[in-house]
Amino acid sequence: MLLFKEVKSIKRYLKSEQAKGLKVGYVPTMGALHEGHASLIKRAKAENDICVCSIFVNPTQFNDPKDLEKYPRTEGQDIEILVGLDNDVLFYPTVSAVYPKGLHIPMFDFGQVDKVMEGHFRPGHFDGVVEVVYRLLDIVEPDNLYMGQKDFQQFTLIQHMLNQLASKTQLVVCPIIREEDGLALSSRNVRLTEENRKNAPIISKILHQLNDWLEEGMTIKQVEQKAIDQLSKIPDFKPEYLEIVDGYSLQAIEKMSDSDYVVVCAAVWTGDIRLIDNVILKKS
Repeated sequence: MLLFKEVKSIKRYLKSEQAKGLKVGYVPTMGALHEGHASLIKRAKAENDICVCSIFVNPTQFNDPKDLEKYPRTEGQDIEILVGLDNDVLFYPTVSAVYPKGLHIPMFDFGQVDKVMEGHFRPGHFDGVVEVVYRLLDIVEPDNLYMGQKDFQQFTLIQHMLNQLASKTQLVVCPIIREEDGLALSSRNVRLTEENRKNAPIISKILHQLNDWLEEGMTIKQVEQKAIDQLSKIPDFKPEYLEIVDGYSLQAIEKMSDSDYVVVCAAVWTGDIRLIDNVILKKS
């Protein structure tokens, strides 16, 4: 595996490889790698000639400085995992390399996509996400970008950005990887207490029940409230939001027939850990 820390070096290498007709797949991460990341890297390797993985804990997307401080950093373990996956290139830049003085990031119009759910509860978060993904894509210039479904609103936003840029990069969204008990894999899971870890899979269990409740004749609003009520009964659980939305616009819908792509997204605090999850309820 090749390791690059400097922007000029990785750009020179990748341009030379792409000039040979080789396709580049790219997996951006913030480290603390787990099986979810591994699934993205495996797919990128299968569908491209070169797989690039970056590890960069982006300070601009943390609206809470304490969350940035607590974010797990496992550099040695991450490199071992990448070597075991036969990853081709690791980009491990510094903050100054990603954000040099005078850097210009274009303005994008996301409508309401960046203002609901995560955007509402984490002000400034998506500004940082868009900034860093734009910058990293400008450096790597991949043919294919791989992101996970767990960050549903994030990848939806990035697709809007790619569309506005008329970018050659294709976004590939990979399914959520879950523990056997249903908990969506997350780098934050390692911080869960034993009791909170035992209860955390209830989030996924409830989200997967929503279609059954809808089929019983409940309205979307009734289903959302029932799910929030059930989550609120779990010790140390504090639901932040649970919304059934159109999968493209992320706007609320009143009934399932309003859209051919419907997803439920949720964020739940368990202790001082914030977990997000989503389930696609309908896609045709």
